[in-house]
Amino acid sequence: MEDCLGSDDEYYYSDQDSLDGIENEDSDPQWIPPKGTTTKVITKESLLSAQKEDLRRVMDLLFLREHHARTLLIHYRWDVEKLFAVLVEKGKPCLFSEAGVSLVEHEDLDPPLPNSPVMCAICIEDVPSVDTTKMDCGHCFCNSCWTEHFVVKINEGQSKRIKCMAHKCNAICDESVVRNLVSKRHPHLAEKFDRFLLESYIEDNKRVKWCPSTPHCGNAIRVEDDEFCEIECTCGLQFCFSCLSQAHSPCSCLMWELWTKKCRDESETVNWITVHTKPCPKCHKPVEKNGGCNLVSCICGQAFCWLCGGATGRDHTWSSIAGHSCGRYKEDKEQNAERAKRDLYRYMHYHNRYKAHTDSFKLESNLKESIQKKVAVSEEKDSRLRDFSWVNNGLSRLFRSRRVLSYSYPFAFYMFGEELFKDEMTKEEREIKQHLFEDQQQQLEENVEKLSKFLEAPFDDYNENEVMDIRMQVINLSAITDTLCQKMYDCIESDLLGSLQLGIHNIAPYKSKGIEKASELTVCWVNKANNVDKDLRLHCGTSGNVLI
Repeated sequence: MEDCLGSDDEYYYSDQDSLDGIENEDSDPQWIPPKGTTTKVITKESLLSAQKEDLRRVMDLLFLREHHARTLLIHYRWDVEKLFAVLVEKGKPCLFSEAGVSLVEHEDLDPPLPNSPVMCAICIEDVPSVDTTKMDCGHCFCNSCWTEHFVVKINEGQSKRIKCMAHKCNAICDESVVRNLVSKRHPHLAEKFDRFLLESYIEDNKRVKWCPSTPHCGNAIRVEDDEFCEIECTCGLQFCFSCLSQAHSPCSCLMWELWTKKCRDESETVNWITVHTKPCPKCHKPVEKNGGCNLVSCICGQAFCWLCGGATGRDHTWSSIAGHSCGRYKEDKEQNAERAKRDLYRYMHYHNRYKAHTDSFKLESNLKESIQKKVAVSEEKDSRLRDFSWVNNGLSRLFRSRRVLSYSYPFAFYMFGEELFKDEMTKEEREIKQHLFEDQQQQLEENVEKLSKFLEAPFDDYNENEVMDIRMQVINLSAITDTLCQKMYDCIESDLLGSLQLGIHNIAPYKSKGIEKASELTVCWVNKANNVDKDLRLHCGTSGNVLI
């Protein structure tokens, strides 16, 4: 197990299993990677191997050539399981026809002689048969027309699925033919074509995405299970796989997008202007009152009454007001001002707490260096207490629970506001759920602050008994905060979001060991995968005859 203080990244810490009571689960090395490493890093070097792995599964199952297997996988967005499901449900002919794969190659009974002329149906010219190419669909045209067709499609960005030129033919051209013909006249386009085919594994695959690091690290991430997860690339960046923004659980992707936009744009500035200023009746610019007198002047020179907003002059003086009264209640204006004020204060409440925990997280991240020094000093002492893994584990728990607390406030802002779920809950239901959530939030907050306090204690100056007391407190609080985080997530998933009809707010699940580090991709489950594919062939009735 990696030492959490030896990690290069200050935001990720691995835990000792003894603290959690979590045992490592060994899995069959021939089938899948060990549990807990369900995300893989695909580098530029391993991209081809990752693509070949899926291609080989389809080629072995359906007895296809590589370009036909790639055509199928690109059509089904590299979802091998979906491809197999369509095969079982609809059969091979339907599977192939939908993807543009010809079932049987067309062979001429009397092929033309090499030098005999053949008329190309595109350019309407006679060309030697050696200068023509026939695709698997049976359509034959001259190499010059094929080349021009391929060049146009590559430049248009359609390299991954170039169809035959024949009218209403849905067949996808053989990639080797495309490559050979284009490379003779346009080598750079042939390289572009190969690059598009290779990168289609990432661009078209919903379970593979580029790491959103800036500058780009060149890695892609593949998830094996749930696409709603948070992962850490080998470059150190932690992000949400679904929306590629920073890790934000327990906020859903939509909530986080709205929150960041709200913090970034001028929506709350407008609210502040509505609450604290009034428009000049002449130039309509917002004016803020900086004195006690209710007769104010705009920079344009216009004086007006702060009470009613009316311009002062001949009809509106402090001795008489013609046609109106500053004391009359105007419901619309008052309601708008009160609503803007309430919305502003509500936003400030959640934003202040979100920012407070975010700032605490950043400051506590600096504990890493000081903790190292404290542990080093304590280990040098002549004491029976030699194991200080509880300090590392406590720090890991503190960081994770602090992150949960920080993002729980944007979640609460939208969960119990009227922006997203106004029609999903009655007022009474909203209040009950809000009280339930806030009670859990408060419990977590109290224990997180206690844990932070004990970890910041100068235990390197304490005697042995005092260190033992600190140790027990940190271990207990670490376990409590972990349990409370799990309970909060269960509450969000089951009692809050789970009961709503709007099912677009999926959140990354809580993981006791923190955000998962993606591991380097290795092909270690081909044998077992092949066994599964053999079973699928038997189920589908696929024979060993090569059809293509």
